[in-house]
Amino acid sequence: FNDKKVVNERGQWNNKVEFVLSVAGEIIGLGNVWRFPYLCYKNGGGAFFVPYVIFFICCGIPVFFLETALGQFTSEGGITCWRKVCPLFEGIGYATQIIEAYLNVYYVVILAWAIFYLFNCFTTELPWASCGHYWNTENCVDFNNESIANLTNPYATSPVMEFWERRVLSISSGIEEVGSLRWELAICLAIAWIICYFCIWKGPKSTGKVVYVTATFPYFMLLILLLRGITLPGAANGIKFYLYPDISRLSDPQV
Repeated sequence: FNDKKVVNERGQWNNKVEFVLSVAGEIIGLGNVWRFPYLCYKNGGGAFFVPYVIFFICCGIPVFFLETALGQFTSEGGITCWRKVCPLFEGIGYATQIIEAYLNVYYVVILAWAIFYLFNCFTTELPWASCGHYWNTENCVDFNNESIANLTNPYATSPVMEFWERRVLSISSGIEEVGSLRWELAICLAIAWIICYFCIWKGPKSTGKVVYVTATFPYFMLLILLLRGITLPGAANGIKFYLYPDISRLSDPQV
């Protein structure tokens, strides 16, 4: 009688390229497109790179190296790897998994919104490009086509914001009004979860194939956005206005 538990062999990456791509895909995210540029502009433009590089070298790289090295050295999951290092640190593993669970849930919701926008792109005219749709209000103003006289309305809103708030989210008047189920968003959310499942259902074997697309596509799109941005009229002035160093901001602890 053998009372030992049968443990399946842990999945491995097919090759080093897939591992590197999976790491590269983890680096590029929404923060690179939205949050980092916002923080850079808010906290002194080019001067923000001084504290950023310091923390990048002193905190970011060491923690990143710790995460990858610990996983490869122990060949364990996010909880049991800490148990091998020091049983007292196992709580770090549980806390990490809880944080990851929250992150996964809200990122999949963001993906559902992105899928909804993708479906709405297949039209001759983008629905958020102009007013006149059933979800628009009388305060909707097309700022690109309206005269200055029509922009004096203090309650004026853009078709982009109204599409987001009234068409996509259907924001209610308050928390006391829950609203009805949005079947369109529910379907998009289901699609996002299904895609997520099939990306990881066979562990590194399936994820390793997915990262060839998911890791390279964001870099490709960022390059396109960069080339498009620098070719627009006044791009040089915009870059200078955005990155012009404000050294005085370095005295602010928030930066």
